[in-house]
Amino acid sequence: MASDQKFVDFIVDQINYAEQVTYKKMFGEYGLYFGDKLFALVCDNKLFVKPTLAGRAHIMDVVEAPPYPGAKNQFLIEEQLEDRDWLRKLVSLTVAELPESKPKKKK
Repeated sequence: MASDQKFVDFIVDQINYAEQVTYKKMFGEYGLYFGDKLFALVCDNKLFVKPTLAGRAHIMDVVEAPPYPGAKNQFLIEEQLEDRDWLRKLVSLTVAELPESKPKKKK
């Protein structure tokens, strides 16, 4: 089942990092980016955040699940979607720990 644009807009609004958070539609689902770093996926109207040590410590009671069949487990965020400050902190911690994006090779 594809995610709704309204749900993605809600998540981006909750994170509230103005133009730093963007999204790209991928196969009916969405990838969330902070600058050029992919930090989360929205699949089936659920938020999946890339796992990091700082993110795990912030979440505490971590629920992990694959965003789609065959994918690696990520942090499934459900209960805290309404808590803007908590979600913003999770994104900040996650992005800080993710490696820089590799430059794309020219053809």
